[in-house]
Amino acid sequence: MAYDEGLAQMMRDDLIHLDGITEKKMFGGLCFLLNGNMVCGVHKGGAMFRIGKEREAAAMAIDGARPMDFTGRVMGGFIDVEESAMSNDESRAQWTSMAVDNAATLPPK
Repeated sequence: MAYDEGLAQMMRDDLIHLDGITEKKMFGGLCFLLNGNMVCGVHKGGAMFRIGKEREAAAMAIDGARPMDFTGRVMGGFIDVEESAMSNDESRAQWTSMAVDNAATLPPK
């Protein structure tokens, strides 16, 4: 898989305190799920967070975030984060919190 294991470990460390977190290889990277719903994932060059459409503006206001457009079309409710921004603990914590909050509103799979 094409993802940075250091980024994956960073996300593991951030999410380890939550019950219901699992990992799954998806989208050419590694995704983290809460009760079967995607929270975030790491890929070559950075990470993505499923923050939900209502949190997009707040997530995009944090330096390092950009629209997620892996397929050439922007995917609503997701953001992409450049690798260099992932090392900012405060920013990463904000995106992670938004993504966990979003996943927690979804029914378990």
